[in-house]
Amino acid sequence: MDRSSATLPVLVALSGIAVFALMDALLKGASIAIGAYSATFWRAVAGMIFVLPLYWREGMRWPPRHVLVLHIQRGMVAAGMAVTFFFALVRLPMAEAIALSFIAPLIALGLAALTLGEKIEKRAIGASLLGILGVVVIAFSRTDSSSAHPEAWLGIASVLLSACLYAWNLVLLRRQSQISGPAEVAFYQMIVIALVLLLGAPWFLDIPAPSNWGQIGGGAFFGILGLMLTSWAYGRAETQRLVPLEYSAFIWAALAGWAFFGETLSVPTLFGTVLIVSGCWIATPRRHIEQTAV
Repeated sequence: MDRSSATLPVLVALSGIAVFALMDALLKGASIAIGAYSATFWRAVAGMIFVLPLYWREGMRWPPRHVLVLHIQRGMVAAGMAVTFFFALVRLPMAEAIALSFIAPLIALGLAALTLGEKIEKRAIGASLLGILGVVVIAFSRTDSSSAHPEAWLGIASVLLSACLYAWNLVLLRRQSQISGPAEVAFYQMIVIALVLLLGAPWFLDIPAPSNWGQIGGGAFFGILGLMLTSWAYGRAETQRLVPLEYSAFIWAALAGWAFFGETLSVPTLFGTVLIVSGCWIATPRRHIEQTAV
């Protein structure tokens, strides 16, 4: 593989992460207006409409059973991941929510030990403690701040739950991307999210005001674009090359939060982010990232 073909998936993945920051900003606004559940549901519906022509052009075939099961699994995980993350965004600044989500690789280590019986190395334990300290720093500064949302602690708990689901999501994305095209991945994710959330519609679903449809439509467009970019990249490069790029999301989230909501970065947030990222980096040997970091 030449240098240009090896670099392209990295550049595409970085672009996808930046696009997701725009989606987060738009859907944060929609979630503030109509709630995270409704914003996620209508984003999925709009996303299906956007991606349908692309999927049709890709061939639009009924996937084999094992592929369909994988689509359903990831769609269900993505539904929970999206609702909990947008719920958190309503209660936290974007950069802080993204920073807390970086704990996902360390959570994955603990889950592997509990569910798979894997032995965690001593340095991974120390790194996990470093990451947890970073979470504590950010959480304490947020809940102790006079400008904090009254439900900031709920936002922190929600984004940590979303991080657990996100770690699982990346594993499924890698498997999906190797057997399905980007449009197929995006289409089935949107339709499964919509169907899963439809179960709660009689109790939780709100109809957006006309002024909110632009946010939802824009969020759906950027969500589909980001999903297709990252799906294309994960289908052409190993997870170990792309996972570290996820940390660039902090930069884009900080910029989007400042541009859309006037959010500023605090010193504790920056310090806590450094601790979390350092813990993830230490805990994950480069040669084993694909198996342990996601």
